[in-house]
Amino acid sequence: MSNQQTPDPSTTGQSASSPEKDPKDWVTGDEPATGAQLSYVSTLAQDAGAEVPAELTKADASELIDELQDKSPRVDESA
Repeated sequence: MSNQQTPDPSTTGQSASSPEKDPKDWVTGDEPATGAQLSYVSTLAQDAGAEVPAELTKADASELIDELQDKSPRVDESA
């Protein structure tokens, strides 16, 4: 058994929903976006009246999702 605990996000300066690394620093960030990312970003873009670029990388999709979540009525900020 290990006594290691997951660091508390409130004491590490990161929120529980933020990624550990900046998407630009991801090893696989330059790979094409996943199907799940493309589906979600398309839904958010439709809500926000935005266009989705044709060729998104995983990192680009992640950043666009973060941006569009702020504009979508579908995302509950209080959760």
